[in-house]
Amino acid sequence: MILLDAAATTPVRRAALEAAWPYLTGTFGNPSSVHEPGLAAARGLAAAREGVAAFLGCRPAEVVFTSGGTEGANLCVKGLALGAVLESGRGRHVVTTRIEHEAVLESVAYLERVHGFAVSYVETDATGVVSPDALRAALRSDTALVTIGWANNEVGTVQDVAVLASVAHESGALFHTDAVQAVAALAVDVRALGVDALSFSGHKLGAPKGSGAVFVRAGAPLEPLLHGGGQERGRRSGTENVAWAVALASAAAELARDLGSSQMHASAGESRPFATTGPGDERRSSQEHAFEHEFRDFVTTGLESIPGARLTGHPTRRLPRHASFVIPGVNGETVLLELERRGVIASAGSACAAGRTEPSHVLLALGYTPDEATTALRFTWTADVTAEQLEQASVALIESVAAARGPE
Repeated sequence: MILLDAAATTPVRRAALEAAWPYLTGTFGNPSSVHEPGLAAARGLAAAREGVAAFLGCRPAEVVFTSGGTEGANLCVKGLALGAVLESGRGRHVVTTRIEHEAVLESVAYLERVHGFAVSYVETDATGVVSPDALRAALRSDTALVTIGWANNEVGTVQDVAVLASVAHESGALFHTDAVQAVAALAVDVRALGVDALSFSGHKLGAPKGSGAVFVRAGAPLEPLLHGGGQERGRRSGTENVAWAVALASAAAELARDLGSSQMHASAGESRPFATTGPGDERRSSQEHAFEHEFRDFVTTGLESIPGARLTGHPTRRLPRHASFVIPGVNGETVLLELERRGVIASAGSACAAGRTEPSHVLLALGYTPDEATTALRFTWTADVTAEQLEQASVALIESVAAARGPE
């Protein structure tokens, strides 16, 4: 079985499981308790917070543990927008795009429906890129928040978040980025990015499902969504999941070592996973070149061997190991079944939209027709997938499309 659906989830790292195990067994105390079992759990939670802070490039006090990317996006979008209104006197205006994850779009819709916010949607180009000028044109003097994802989960396009955050700050707006897809592939430094908040999920980088965290800049106004005992410095009440926090910190540390050894990206603000400065650029490691070569081979095989196939998203400003296509004349779900018969697991798009019959909102926003959007295929893989496996997957893709199309 060749797994090419890493954007949906990744296996839990062994080190993360081993780090969490003591807090599921002997060290099971409530970290808010003042007796020794509780204090031992609190020490583990504090160490996990320090580990996640090191991964993000922030202070431990700026880390809030969550149950994953959806809760994180809800907390940042609703919490920052309402906080800006209540604490800073900002107006009720939010700016986003139509290619965001549903967690962001539904949070924005909630602000509009329940709290009377006005919403402006910045248009992207056909590859999903938001230009600074387009964002600047959407901003108003009363804009409270801009929320734009760092990397799109369906088409892989990576935004220049550092530049977009700077544009948002010109008008005094706060800036949040959904980094669920980005953190597994791009080196993170929230100071270099210049964002006010960043949310991510643990299961995309080898931590258990149900784990996650957000960075919220010190001093940023944040209205909590969960009220109760005041845990997480009053930003998220509820007894903390110490084991999953520890697992998240462990997975993040291991991932940071992986990214650091390959030097995949020159800086946290780098928006082009495959830089175009030439093969002699010293910033690019041999492993990065290998990733790029594997990606281009897989994409080239698909585009040259399958009539009508088109790459979706930006051709270079995209996540590494992320290839997405539309293939007119076939149904994407049919091709996926044919692929699975041949031992290859892929997807048609966001796993969070599984079971829905309507076309992808991302592809529609990028200008694809509903019929084209139903032909979408997404292949995403981890670093341990070999070049030989990708070659096998390429052959399987060609055969699967042919089977789905039937006799000419």
